[in-house]
Amino acid sequence: MAPMGIRLSPLGVAVFFLLGLGVLYHLYSGFLAGRFSLFGLGGEPAGGAAGSEGDGGAVDLREMLAVAVLAAERGGQEVRRVRESNVLHEKSKGKTREGAEDKMTSGDVLSNRKMFYLLKTTFPTVQINTEEHVDASDKEVIVWNRKIPEDILKEITSPKEVPAESVTVWIDPLDATQEYTEDLRKYVTTMVCVAVNGKPVLGVIHKPFSEYTAWAMVDGGSNVKARSSYNEKTPKIIVSRSHAGMVKQVALQTFGNQTSIIPAGGAGYKVLALLDVPDMSQEKADLYIHVTYIKKWDICAGNAILKALGGHMTTLNGEEISYTGSDGIEGGLLASIKMNHQALVRKLPDLEKSGHQ
Repeated sequence: MAPMGIRLSPLGVAVFFLLGLGVLYHLYSGFLAGRFSLFGLGGEPAGGAAGSEGDGGAVDLREMLAVAVLAAERGGQEVRRVRESNVLHEKSKGKTREGAEDKMTSGDVLSNRKMFYLLKTTFPTVQINTEEHVDASDKEVIVWNRKIPEDILKEITSPKEVPAESVTVWIDPLDATQEYTEDLRKYVTTMVCVAVNGKPVLGVIHKPFSEYTAWAMVDGGSNVKARSSYNEKTPKIIVSRSHAGMVKQVALQTFGNQTSIIPAGGAGYKVLALLDVPDMSQEKADLYIHVTYIKKWDICAGNAILKALGGHMTTLNGEEISYTGSDGIEGGLLASIKMNHQALVRKLPDLEKSGHQ
């Protein structure tokens, strides 16, 4: 009996080959599309933040902005509800580097749960960094209805896709917790920021007690704007309540006796002080200065908004802040808009030193 063999049809081989090419084209074209979308934002793909899930496809920044606004507002509802109940369940997470109590309340925890799980459910492959611990046993599935608000659609008329692996989200579920415990409500905000390859691209700052929300996307649009004028010669400088003394001494030497210091709580509140905000409780300032270590979830949203409006937020040495890697920066910060930012950096050489004293 002759040995059996397998004869391959030339047509079958050709069909199999074409199918293989089709699969490779589909996979590689998606990979390239994600990479090409980065050119509009600059930079190279991120180097793999902790907890990233590799190539998770593309995400639409316009959709991320819509969900970020919703998350900040949902978190704000929890913050307001807890504060109005007057049952905060306040406790300390330890000491800050300055020796103050690092406080946490039910408002922080419940806001964090709403904000984190809304964003994580909608964008499961995106890296999310948040101030508060996320308890997996307390998971809440919150589904976005996929409706983009009209004010966002008006400003950003088309999708803006980037690779999911290039995105880092920073959440602050309750900024100004110390002031929250003191019932100083005007300083309190909830914030969301999206960074692409470490650069702040979109930011949301929500004030729970006045229900005002500011948002902006770099090279996209915003619902907030800069004020018409700023005083660069004798500026009003907004600072943390605990930093007022050390900043005032340097500011008076630099700008003269006509300059003034505004002590305030919350990084989100301080950034809004530089903008044209329709909130009667919002103070106005020309510069925002911070002289010590600060966490990135405190400043990323404000940095994105200022950048979108043509402003600047850097370290006190004038260095750009990267929103990847560690969760804080050592060099303090200087924020301005419609001013010569680098000239201001050169005028204030002693501030960074004062923060280490």
